[in-house]
Amino acid sequence: MSQEILKIENLCVSIGDKEILKGLDLKIGEGETHVIMGPNGAGKSTLGNTLMGKEEYEVTSGKVTFLGEDLLEMGTDERAKKGLFMTFQNPIEVPGVRVSEFIRNSCEALGNKMSLWDFKETAVEQMKVLHMDPSYLDRELNLGFSGGEKKKAEIFQLLMLKPRLAILDETDSGLDVDAVRTVSEGVRVYHERVAGSLIIITHSTKILESLDVDRVHVICDGRVVAEGDRKLVDEINANGFEKYIKA
Repeated sequence: MSQEILKIENLCVSIGDKEILKGLDLKIGEGETHVIMGPNGAGKSTLGNTLMGKEEYEVTSGKVTFLGEDLLEMGTDERAKKGLFMTFQNPIEVPGVRVSEFIRNSCEALGNKMSLWDFKETAVEQMKVLHMDPSYLDRELNLGFSGGEKKKAEIFQLLMLKPRLAILDETDSGLDVDAVRTVSEGVRVYHERVAGSLIIITHSTKILESLDVDRVHVICDGRVVAEGDRKLVDEINANGFEKYIKA
């Protein structure tokens, strides 16, 4: 059995007066890939944003342990330094900051200092996995990027930063088949080289096709209502979430 890297117990989270997560429980082992599925509004993205410490998400009760420490007592920067990483549905544009500057500074903040030469050599090698031209390094972060380019840039960050646990929030949303295949390959390479843990939040299953999945969790109305192996994905593909919503 793998070492436990994340443990969520009875997590309740609100935004303003609205309770979104209503007693959610989840355990992730080191090196495991877990898939979070569920209908719109179920609380999937709320879970990811809460784990990253976004201020508007208020934890009203529950406990979250990451690598044996109380995650809820950490600030967002501290969580990232401990090895937590998240991609977003709509990555923001950062005018005036080049991709190379952003990622190199992020690597240094995590204690991975590299000479400019070593950084560029490593970056170009990782970009090959995603079929990204090295010229991306000189572009301003996400500025003028297509949806697919933004998602590739995030997976590039994943490959460079090598987190212990990566949360991918709808990374395959809005991508064509080729882009999904490329992004999925980047995620597979991260998992293979780093042996990091993954939480993949998704409506569809395109990104899962080339990945080994350890556990699938269905969230409805802020709670985990079903769990299973990859067969659960096939069942949801065939029948949707209706029975879980009714339950």
